[in-house]
Amino acid sequence: MTVIIDGKARAAQLRADVAAGVSEFVAVRGRAPGLTVVLVGEDPASAVYVRSKGKATTEAGMVSGEHRLPATVSEAELLALVAALNADPAVDGILVQLPLPRHIDTDRVLATIDPAKDVDGFHPINAGRLATGLDALVPCTPSGCLMMIEEALGDITGKEALVIGRSNIVGKPMAALLLARSATVTIAHSRTRDLAAHVARAEILVAAVGVAHLVKGEWIRPGACVIDVGMNRVATGDGKSRLTGDVDYDGALGRAGWITPVPGGVGPMTIACLLANTLKAAKAR
Repeated sequence: MTVIIDGKARAAQLRADVAAGVSEFVAVRGRAPGLTVVLVGEDPASAVYVRSKGKATTEAGMVSGEHRLPATVSEAELLALVAALNADPAVDGILVQLPLPRHIDTDRVLATIDPAKDVDGFHPINAGRLATGLDALVPCTPSGCLMMIEEALGDITGKEALVIGRSNIVGKPMAALLLARSATVTIAHSRTRDLAAHVARAEILVAAVGVAHLVKGEWIRPGACVIDVGMNRVATGDGKSRLTGDVDYDGALGRAGWITPVPGGVGPMTIACLLANTLKAAKAR
């Protein structure tokens, strides 16, 4: 029987823990941690994420800041704003919502954020610290995935783990986190041959490639822990659409030991881990 991992419930628990930590921080420091989000342009999905993050930040007792810039903003103007936020003592965490317009160099913007305030964990210094086993601000999605994996399986030492996807946002940091816990890690990607064979060996499967139902249910190793990071919008045939993951959820039920649904699995944990990173950054500063 497959256990459905309730990301909403786990995220609510983590957010409650963060809120308690914020209260302690305020009592000691005399101020609340501050998270500022920068949104460039009018991308609807990004706007929804920013609203959700702002609401969650306030509910946790933190100070929520927001800068909305037009899609025509110059790279120099955006970099100047980031520099100002770096210098602002009331700002503990800076998040520049991606994607950015094409005329802006995303890597340059992310590298300009103070690593100590990089609550997304995307700065090269944080990425390097994670890769070399040092303490770092870790990208929120893989951090949340690891929490769910360890709560399902306990000690994952020596377990066969497969990460499908090699992005700097999820795939690579996810592999680094699993490796740090002594799992045996394989990274698959668009040029991997015989993906089904790799999936069949995996006791832990993290799918983060953005292709709807790429992983077939019959490929999954019986009893495996399946974490589906994919968020794909597909047509339902009645003029509407729905969100679905990278894994054939219905096909995996009854075969996987644990699985995250889409939506309601990884997504809520991402925002909760953002709050945890902000509190961590505030304490470190």
